Amino acid sequence: MLREETDDYRNALREHLEADLVVVGGGLAGVCCAVTAARAGARVVLFQDRPVLGGNASSEVRMVVSGATASMANNNRWAREGGVIDEFLVENVFRNPEGNALLSDALLLDIVVAEPNITLLLNTAVFEVIKSDPETISRVVGFCSQNETFYEAAAPLFCDASGDGIVGFLAGAAFRMGAESADEFGEPLAPAADYGELLGHTIYFQSKDVGRPVRFVPPEFALNDLGKITRCDRIHSGIQGRDFWWLEYGGRLDTIHDTETIKWELWRIVYGIWNHIKNSGKFPEAETLTLEWVGGVPGKRESRRFEGRYMLTQNDIVERRSHEDTVSYGGWSLDLHPAGGVYSDRPPCNQWHSQGIYPIPYRAMVSRSLDNLFLAGRNISASHVAFGSTRVMATCAHNAQAVGMAAALCRRHNVNPADLGTHPWIDRLRTELARVDQYIPGYCRQDPDDLAQQATITASSRLKPGSLPANGSMLRLDHCWAMLLPAPAGRFPRVAFQVDAERPTSLVVQLRVGKAVDTYTPQTVLASRQVDLSAGTGQAIDVDFGLTIEEPRYVFVCLVENPLVAVRCSQALVTGVASLIHAGRRDVTAGRVQSPPADLGIDSFEFWHPLAAPQGQLLAIRLEPALDVFGAEAVANGYARPTSQPNAWIADFSDPEPSLRLSWPEPRRIRRVELTFDTDRDNPLFSVLHAHPDRILPQCVRRFRITDADGRVLAHCDDNHQTRKVIRLAEQVTTDQLNLRFWQPSDNVPVAIFEIKCYA
Repeated sequence: MLREETDDYRNALREHLEADLVVVGGGLAGVCCAVTAARAGARVVLFQDRPVLGGNASSEVRMVVSGATASMANNNRWAREGGVIDEFLVENVFRNPEGNALLSDALLLDIVVAEPNITLLLNTAVFEVIKSDPETISRVVGFCSQNETFYEAAAPLFCDASGDGIVGFLAGAAFRMGAESADEFGEPLAPAADYGELLGHTIYFQSKDVGRPVRFVPPEFALNDLGKITRCDRIHSGIQGRDFWWLEYGGRLDTIHDTETIKWELWRIVYGIWNHIKNSGKFPEAETLTLEWVGGVPGKRESRRFEGRYMLTQNDIVERRSHEDTVSYGGWSLDLHPAGGVYSDRPPCNQWHSQGIYPIPYRAMVSRSLDNLFLAGRNISASHVAFGSTRVMATCAHNAQAVGMAAALCRRHNVNPADLGTHPWIDRLRTELARVDQYIPGYCRQDPDDLAQQATITASSRLKPGSLPANGSMLRLDHCWAMLLPAPAGRFPRVAFQVDAERPTSLVVQLRVGKAVDTYTPQTVLASRQVDLSAGTGQAIDVDFGLTIEEPRYVFVCLVENPLVAVRCSQALVTGVASLIHAGRRDVTAGRVQSPPADLGIDSFEFWHPLAAPQGQLLAIRLEPALDVFGAEAVANGYARPTSQPNAWIADFSDPEPSLRLSWPEPRRIRRVELTFDTDRDNPLFSVLHAHPDRILPQCVRRFRITDADGRVLAHCDDNHQTRKVIRLAEQVTTDQLNLRFWQPSDNVPVAIFEIKCYA
């Protein structure tokens, strides 16, 4: 039936929405901001101009989620970001261990639509910003081409997580685009004009082996002169997805307004490379390969950076400067690329790392120009050099979680964003963030509402590792290896390892520490011992360094490289303990030692990092006396991951019923219990294009039961796989005791709990 074509009918539909917070941009930053705010009670409208969520992490682009772990290649131990981004990554491994990008999309949608406080608008591009006065945004207008509807969303608070910063730009917020001079912020890494000012875009592609010969006829627009690409030696038929991160173009163009031009050039390059692989005759193994997917949307790296109330610079990152308003952290390298991209004769990137994660202040996420505009994602307030680190997606998401919680607090207490960054409000923000698993460097959660921090906590046992069983493989010392151990203050124990030697030789064993108690670079050698070995297997080497550790900290027992020697490993996994190799990775650290030119303002240091499972076994070790650092008090000490100590209660391997008891002198009313488990924060948990060996992280406790003083079962779980488990009791209980019984994850993994929180 045809409707009458009246003037009213020809007018596009217009919907008016009211919210506490409008978030523009549905990448990981926008999603984490919106979900965090919604869970904290704020009504949120989330605009996304694409048909799926995730931005560069989505199936449209398929870039892996990188962050402070730096792909396990630098010295940032246990650095994976917490909160919503961790929830997503851990759940993705559980549901999607193959790294299917379509399933990752579906999971993000699941997480967002599960929140009743979020109104999600897909395929809706914001094109207009309306202000009530020069410093205040009142509403934004977006258009959905799929249903020809205009959406006008009004709110007291706005967050620009759009990447290019469309809201801030239209609202007149101060921004920058391109590199600053070295003099402006005293940044020796600031690039010269011949290197360029902007990082370019990348388009990925994937192939598939169909088991029969496949012919490829290139489109006419395909690049036919690959001699222009200076990195042709990197091309081979086996590389996929993220291996082509260096396929970059557009840094010498306007990376916003020239995006379509850049995309077409990247398509030319992609189809030209595939033509080279299929038809040059150099790759006969590619005969049965077909081109399965080419990105239709370029992955953007850099465009506008907005000026906040603080601007991060190279020195903030290298010196790891603390801030009174720290709410997040980063840990990716200062990663700058030549603007010429694939047509440059320079290396595809220059990556310089700091010696540990660095704090990020709240002020960098609040516009200096507009009173009610938050910044989240890659457009936060950072210089071009600092942006080289802050731009990666997990860091963007972690920052955005701080913005989401800040917005919820602003609405709840009628505080403006700038004032929330001052005392006492910033203390409240940090407490609320720590409650939802947001790690804040240097911050210890002291929570007056947490009944667990008021309880007396006892355990059925605690692990005092005197040894790790020698039941693993042999590891040849082709590199230096170390055991990273948490040491209490006092005399350091004797250590022993089991080794094989091909012929008589000697092995040097060192005790090292970092320059700070919360860094994991074995920079200072405290003591060194040489042990003579005869030819043979199963030899025990026993070393007493004779040293006293002045304060609790991590130490490194290093076995210096000797290819004639192999050391026995252990199949045991112990939370807060790691084995590290002194090595580098070509794509992240280049060599095993960072050796910058003297004038770059960058530290020189060695890289020591773990290997991913199953290669990453601990070394079998004996300690006399045993380490005593895994007591029950750790679950309420205000930290939920290793710092200068493991901050975890670990039950003894032999404990038949690992359990904790929380007791109070008077009955307490309890409605909610929260538990934080170990899901291996060293593991970056790549979201797409990577398969994971385990759907559930091996250290994670799967089964637990909670009972009250009378033995009544309050909660029982048989299938946990998440880092943070929130148990909302069916009704509030009054008791002077909670008993938590846990089941050991496996014979090789003891029960480990980072944190318990209880609320009325």
